[in-house]
Amino acid sequence: MIRYLIPAGVFAIIVVFLAIGLNLDPRKIPSPLVGKPVPAFALSRLKDPSASLDQNEFAGKVSLLNVWATWCVSCRAEHQILLALANSEKVDIYGLNYKDKREDAMRWLEVLGDPYVANAFDGDGRVGIDWGVYGTPETFLIDKQGVIRHKVIGPITVEILKEELLPLIEELKTTS
Repeated sequence: MIRYLIPAGVFAIIVVFLAIGLNLDPRKIPSPLVGKPVPAFALSRLKDPSASLDQNEFAGKVSLLNVWATWCVSCRAEHQILLALANSEKVDIYGLNYKDKREDAMRWLEVLGDPYVANAFDGDGRVGIDWGVYGTPETFLIDKQGVIRHKVIGPITVEILKEELLPLIEELKTTS
């Protein structure tokens, strides 16, 4: 009798963990970088490989860093929202082109429009690892002192922009 209860018990435990896992929202997973300074990095710029982009770019202003790639379907979905945000001039948007081909990324921006003040090219994804990136798109809100204050996992939607990002951007502009 006991030999039948042990497998049933193990199965029940697996079912409980599976149910818990299926109910987790990946957007709600906290980033260990929130509240910490942006990781130190230096990468070539996408459009001008002879110039670099580093963490000092964020000093003194509220900024967004958007991690994107041309192979990312969700990045295409959020692109029009990023263009509208850039046109509003409420915040500077920087890009981190992640695990991509430089030519593809430049073509993407030419065709779809370029919402970014500047783009860092992270072809091998090493800097993305330092930022805790595990997929695209991901967006980091950075305060004037270069501290990460918020992270959006997945595409920015109109709702996320209005309910999360814009209020935080305005708050950081006045307090930090």
